[in-house]
Amino acid sequence: MTISPELQTHQSFWLASTLPSSYPALSQDIAVDVAIVGGGIAGITTAILLKQAGKQVAVLEADRVAAGVSGHTTAKVTSQHQLKYAHLIKDLGVDKARLYGDANQAAVEQVATLVQKYSIDCDFERQAAYVFAETSDTLASVHQEVEAAQSLGLPASFAPTLPLPFATRGAAKFSHQAQFHPRKYLLALAAQVDGDGSYLFEQTRVSTVDGEHPSQVKTQTGFTVTAQDVVVTTNLPILDQGLFFAKAYPRRSYLIGCPIDPAQAPSGMFIGTGEGYRSIRTTPTDDGGRLLLIGGEGHKVGDVSDTEARFDRLAIYARDRFGVVPAYHWSSQDMMSFDQVPYVGRLTPAHQHTYVATGFSLWGMSNGTASAMVLRDLILDQPNPWAELYEATRATPFVTQDSLKKNLEVGAHWVGDRLKGLFDSPDSVEPGEGKVVNAGVDKVAVYRDPAGTAHSVSAVCPHLGCIVAWNAAETSWDCPCHGSRFDTEGNILQGPAVQGLERND
Repeated sequence: MTISPELQTHQSFWLASTLPSSYPALSQDIAVDVAIVGGGIAGITTAILLKQAGKQVAVLEADRVAAGVSGHTTAKVTSQHQLKYAHLIKDLGVDKARLYGDANQAAVEQVATLVQKYSIDCDFERQAAYVFAETSDTLASVHQEVEAAQSLGLPASFAPTLPLPFATRGAAKFSHQAQFHPRKYLLALAAQVDGDGSYLFEQTRVSTVDGEHPSQVKTQTGFTVTAQDVVVTTNLPILDQGLFFAKAYPRRSYLIGCPIDPAQAPSGMFIGTGEGYRSIRTTPTDDGGRLLLIGGEGHKVGDVSDTEARFDRLAIYARDRFGVVPAYHWSSQDMMSFDQVPYVGRLTPAHQHTYVATGFSLWGMSNGTASAMVLRDLILDQPNPWAELYEATRATPFVTQDSLKKNLEVGAHWVGDRLKGLFDSPDSVEPGEGKVVNAGVDKVAVYRDPAGTAHSVSAVCPHLGCIVAWNAAETSWDCPCHGSRFDTEGNILQGPAVQGLERND
């Protein structure tokens, strides 16, 4: 089975079902109370919460609002984060695990409050969230998760049966959670941010932040935003102070959207356990139908080359389990925190007015919202119950096998990938193929389009010098070290890089 005859739209459903936003680029120097770099869930929510508190804010987005990670999510708004709480209790203790649950449960209600306050039409629906087991081996972990979540006061129970068209052994059920259309939600919030002394700028890439209180947020077009406080919410911070690239790693995930008979659509949000787990939910479509979203096949960026096969496996799962065929396919990327908790707060102890939010670990709709609540309170100098747990400067990562392995892999990529294409030349690249090759003393990333034209750029990521890898499914060059992504012309698709790959003709 191949995806090409069936997957008609290689685009996120959230983007395909909304009109492009059209905010202007920054075209002059301005001054505000708070500058926010990044127009996703964390940045836009921080902006609206601060504006509600009386601050003048400016959001600077390199592309379009909610067109990045927030526009490619499964968009589950829940405190149920797969098998999370038993691990948090074991690794961090009961008190910190309870704080994490409280923060994410509060984030669910914060989203509901904003939807109601601004009358946002974003397909917001209350749903139960389930993490299910299909084998007796994983059922024990589900029972442990129910016990852990209940001990923390979360709305958890054991569900022996599920509204799914295949056999399961039971699930941990979290009641009264939510799902929504993330782009409709964020575009509506963005409209509330812009105006009355606050601004939202698109197509405005920030290159650096200079100074503290006030800070100078400098853009690549040469214009500057002066702000008393700066918040960086760019998935992985574009600022290298704080070494967040060493405390988290990038992970790609894959999703498909399949039209399904509304009468056959399962009610609820679901995620499996064990290797090869799947994420499942549905969403309404504007024609009165329903779209089944299936996600999974995740991996560390740069670790696999058969990215197209990931969509194939999801399509087979959709056919075999639900009898449906994909109409959309897309992928996403998130930063995974080594201790499973986001990094939110001051960039470094020396930076008292520059803040970051990163490491949402696949649960950005709730963690991104909770992060905005923490950032608002830090900037307003008021107490927040989760600020210490999320503190960006905390002593992490642990020296665990996982964190050591991931950072050793970065080092291995930095050194070993320089052997890529050692004996290949640009002429060896076939139509439709991308390959890192040698061109004299340079490492060159060459893509030859189906018409046979070669597109050649430097293979060296401008962030910290790793060699990029070819992503066939997305026709992109991805950095396996810290997750920067580039198109075949070298333009930035995703940071932390703030410069593109150099053209090499």
